[in-house]
Amino acid sequence: MKAKVMNKNEIMQVTEMKSIIRVVEDVYCMKSKGETVVWPTTFHVFEEGKADMDIKSGYLPSQGVFGHKTVSFFAENVAKGLPTLVGVINVFDAKTGCLTGILEGAYITGIRTGAAGAIGAKYLARKNSETLFILGAGNQAAFQIAACITTFPALKKVYVADVLNHENAVRFVNGIQERLAKEFGIDTSGIRFEAAADLSEAVPDSDIVITVTPSRTPVIKKEWIRPGMHLSCIGADAEGKEEIEPEIFRNAKVFVDDMYHCVEAGESEIPIKRGMIEKENLTEIGKLISGECDGRSSDEDITIFDATGMALMDIAAANVALAMAEEKGLGTDIEL
Repeated sequence: MKAKVMNKNEIMQVTEMKSIIRVVEDVYCMKSKGETVVWPTTFHVFEEGKADMDIKSGYLPSQGVFGHKTVSFFAENVAKGLPTLVGVINVFDAKTGCLTGILEGAYITGIRTGAAGAIGAKYLARKNSETLFILGAGNQAAFQIAACITTFPALKKVYVADVLNHENAVRFVNGIQERLAKEFGIDTSGIRFEAAADLSEAVPDSDIVITVTPSRTPVIKKEWIRPGMHLSCIGADAEGKEEIEPEIFRNAKVFVDDMYHCVEAGESEIPIKRGMIEKENLTEIGKLISGECDGRSSDEDITIFDATGMALMDIAAANVALAMAEEKGLGTDIEL
């Protein structure tokens, strides 16, 4: 049995943000039509707020593949000179059960998650949105910004905030334009980047808010939310996590990537438990993308996209990377 092994650099050579956005959109549509299988997630906390891991898996019948991803977050790896997010994706042939690929998982996780946040904004934010606010100044923030600029080329300003360490946001902002140019080929000469020290001013000034932290205490306050704003909530992917005040869900139009996981462990979990919104008020975004339902109906609507992340996205993106690597002669073929 042969399988292809791909490292981060090889994956970067065969993945491009626009194509990954299309891949994720396709997965959302297949998911909402019942054309996929998602198995239960395994999640374990080694040290609260500092170290955890999860195992996600799924099956894409139309693509003939299934697989799983094991990814871990270890905050103290920074001091050890190691990445904080470490992961591996395994892809299998659904006709034979044979392993076809072993891929470094952090980069695919990063780019498909960035695509998810931008997709929420693409279908729910106002088309004339010009200002983006990112809560979190870690590695994922760069993917969110890259995906949003790809989707909203008219963006003029990007705020980045780190409520635990403002200097981290300053460092991030100082280096983001070079990273976007080098890693994603994005020219940001017409965009102003600012490390937001006062969220009470930066959030209301924004059209799109994307949250990418592991917070278990709400950071974004309801009083900062103005009519017409869109929020993509990405960080809440385990029970008890929340980044925005539950009251924001009242009277908002809420879409989710996966109904079950968002109710159990997404940003929607706590608002539902507190009776601020009903499960019946949630709609899977695949239905919106495929035209089965309406999204924003006016410029005054407040919209929310709750995305916990699905292994289906990783598997689909990894499968595309494997195909492109085969064409370009990249990766290492191994005999198992």
